[in-house]
Amino acid sequence: MSAWWAVLGGAAACYLLKLAGLSVPASVLDRPLVRAVADRLPIALLAGLVAVQVLAGDWGVVLDARATGLLAALVLLLLRAPFLVVVVGSALTAAVLRHVGLMS
Repeated sequence: MSAWWAVLGGAAACYLLKLAGLSVPASVLDRPLVRAVADRLPIALLAGLVAVQVLAGDWGVVLDARATGLLAALVLLLLRAPFLVVVVGSALTAAVLRHVGLMS
């Protein structure tokens, strides 16, 4: 039963956080610094999540097929490839390297 209290508490906290964001006055959101931070914060959070998922191992940083797939995605993005090509190309790169046995 304690797990349900945790789920309900987490749901209430998320709702209150969303409500707090909606109640910020427009005058605060119109400031250039706030706008710049709000525009860049999702990019930084997503980059952090990708870095943790790709490079994190049990005891430290791990460079394996995931890192090579991320590098392939970076190259495809720099070449201005469409998003679907980037996703499929990076997944295919990691899959081929794992299948061949070059990386785990």
